[in-house]
Amino acid sequence: MEVYDESGNRYTIAFQGRVTRDNALRIFDIVELLGGMHGVESEVERKGEASKIQKVRFVIERHFPAVWFDAKEARSTYETEVKEPISLSTVSTYLTRLANRGILLKSRQSNKVRYRLVSQSLQKMFSPERLK
Repeated sequence: MEVYDESGNRYTIAFQGRVTRDNALRIFDIVELLGGMHGVESEVERKGEASKIQKVRFVIERHFPAVWFDAKEARSTYETEVKEPISLSTVSTYLTRLANRGILLKSRQSNKVRYRLVSQSLQKMFSPERLK
């Protein structure tokens, strides 16, 4: 696998031996930290108009590509980016739906719920169609 960072540096990553889900997640975390894949236009950017859940997903992909975040942070960023109000309960509902679809990881510690984006490569790698 070859990955280029924002400066144009090329990184070559090779898998040898047994590739576990945890190892793959670590590798894709590195890829995301290097800047992911450039030149891919977002579905939201192409369509111009999108549903609120699509806008929430776009904001998360753009601002939280490799970090944990909560619903309040997502709401604040959404309102700044999209320039339209959204309730905290709506954001929480959408984040739960995205987690149920395998787009986000969800971590609950006592009364605090955090989310993290699952890379598109991992979403494809572990999709139900591919695991059949």
